[in-house]
Amino acid sequence: MAQLLHLSAGFGADLRSLRKARGLTLTDLADQLHRSVGWLSQVERGLSTPSLADMRHMAGLLDVPVSMLVGPDPANAGEAGTIVRKGHHRDIGREISGLAETLLSPDLTDDFEMVRSVFEPGSSISEPVQRDTQEVAVMLSGGLDLTIGARAFTVGPGDSFRIKSAPFTWANPYDTPAEAIWVIAPPVY
Repeated sequence: MAQLLHLSAGFGADLRSLRKARGLTLTDLADQLHRSVGWLSQVERGLSTPSLADMRHMAGLLDVPVSMLVGPDPANAGEAGTIVRKGHHRDIGREISGLAETLLSPDLTDDFEMVRSVFEPGSSISEPVQRDTQEVAVMLSGGLDLTIGARAFTVGPGDSFRIKSAPFTWANPYDTPAEAIWVIAPPVY
């Protein structure tokens, strides 16, 4: 018997947003999942619940951790989609060593997402990342060395910066964690 998951009310809308952000049609994702378009459409509309195996497969195809799709239960069901209480934010994952990210937005259905990133001391990415997004961040604590396009910067608490579809790298060569809040449009997680 397939194990069923408890999903948030916004799960289907989040799944649809992630699918579209990846440039996939219902047919594309359904084919990759070896499921029918009708079933996937029902999942996105909240009429069907995927099994844990389906969730793992979806997460892999969408390049997100399962925790991003499931997330914690809302603190108060009446606040779902509007308020996210402390301790109920979704962990986006730790795919890059030394980087922990948390989704602060209630879901992925807006034109943007808000993310909290914590960069551990000594962590970095060496290969540039480039996304078709506009991203603005403000540093809350610590410091980061950034390369945006061909320009290098060092940012610290209170500094903010923007990345517009440019390749970027980051490094925290300092002795303390760095924390930043990002607004990213369109959502990529």
